[in-house]
Amino acid sequence: MHSHHNGLKTAGLFGLIWVVLLGMGAIVASYTRSNAFILLFAAIGLVTTFWSYWNSDKIAIRAMHARPVTEAEAPEMYRIVRELSEKANQPMPKLFISPTDAPNAFATGRNPQHAAVCCTEGILRLLDERELRGVLGHELMHVYNRDILTGSVAAAIAGVISTVGQMLSFGMMFGGGSNNREGGGGNPIALLAMAILAPFAAMVIQLAISRTREYDADEDGAKLTGDPLALASALRKLEVGTARAPLAPTRQVSGVSHMMIANPFRAQDISRLMSTHPPMSERIARLEGMATGYRPY
Repeated sequence: MHSHHNGLKTAGLFGLIWVVLLGMGAIVASYTRSNAFILLFAAIGLVTTFWSYWNSDKIAIRAMHARPVTEAEAPEMYRIVRELSEKANQPMPKLFISPTDAPNAFATGRNPQHAAVCCTEGILRLLDERELRGVLGHELMHVYNRDILTGSVAAAIAGVISTVGQMLSFGMMFGGGSNNREGGGGNPIALLAMAILAPFAAMVIQLAISRTREYDADEDGAKLTGDPLALASALRKLEVGTARAPLAPTRQVSGVSHMMIANPFRAQDISRLMSTHPPMSERIARLEGMATGYRPY
């Protein structure tokens, strides 16, 4: 287990997001006097989770307009990924490059046998080989730690909660209270409160899961490369580089931003609570602590 107990944190956060989903189902069941809603919401969560997990690589690659590259086109990237994959005793993933100046990278795919690693043109220009090696080690560990599954599950459940919340809000606005007047159970105020607050709570929990997994990928990637200071140096450059060339927070990019090594948006477009990534200063401090044997957490 990691020294900062991220496995336990992730499990606890997953428990919370399922509590929100099933709690929403329980309130609707009380309001309609039908327990089928609890089972229905659980089933929807499982179906959407499976779909998101199975198609995560296609969704992310399409969102960034990335293209597959050959070894002749990206020899440095191939050399680093091949070396690290062999060191981890894992298969070589497919490599992609996104035609954007915004410096970033991400890994996706449902398992190591169906993985893809993507770098933007901006990050390939920004980093030297040692720093790029640190970044690619981080991305490979997202695959090996099954973080794509973790992120897909969290995103899918949060999406279901958000959709159901919107449906309930519209239902309450357009005559949803008639059931209660005709003898239905439950409190319509509690139902409306759940419809408004549950999607927000689910989103916050999803983002917390994403931030937690970033710490593990930093630590495990640094162990894989044996060079935590290389990743720390890369993160410093990425903090400046993403501020100079941010991505627009479109719907497509927002859906995959949690996969990227650095938050791709402007600082003013997000708050710390709504961020998919931990603060760069904290990540850098942890990596520098690994190099010196001191852990600042």
